Amino acid sequence: MRLFVLTRHAHTTLNLEGRVNGDPAVPVPLTEEGRAEAARLGHQLAHLPLDLCVHTRFTRTRDTAAEILGGRQVPMVEEPLLDDVDIGELEGETIAQYRAWKAEHTRSDRFPGGESLDDAARRYALAFRRLVERGEQSVLVVCHEIPIRYALNAAAGSNELDAPEHKIPNATPYLFDDAALARAAERIAALAGE
Repeated sequence: MRLFVLTRHAHTTLNLEGRVNGDPAVPVPLTEEGRAEAARLGHQLAHLPLDLCVHTRFTRTRDTAAEILGGRQVPMVEEPLLDDVDIGELEGETIAQYRAWKAEHTRSDRFPGGESLDDAARRYALAFRRLVERGEQSVLVVCHEIPIRYALNAAAGSNELDAPEHKIPNATPYLFDDAALARAAERIAALAGE
């Protein structure tokens, strides 16, 4: 059986500050708590042979991946399609401001100067399809809360990408076989209007 281990990056300084970041050029370091979370996940995965580690362009995913792997020689690939949502002018704002903007708009509305949630969902669907098409048997994917939430809900057949699963904890593994990840990709795409 092929296995995809999806995990959100570990705890960061912006998690502490309650701020949002959708620009990969903005460095967001892990906290001490975050490094410890990632090390714990690495311990949990220590005996699982990994053929590939995929991370996004964000430093927090690269740093989390490095902590999880702890020196294991696993090929690493950067996948921009799994980047966090480009929130444009909301960059660096509080989570409350981000949520207030979302409450007044639809999934298809673009963040000012950024992309829409549906745009991001279509990216995630494509990324998951590409992962399924790869040949590796066991893949660690370190990305962000939203693509994991969408994958969990879509694979389960939900009619909403944001429910029933909503809050995805940092550095927590979610396991998919290739059929589940393929199913998630197709459902995400359908719900995002592809």
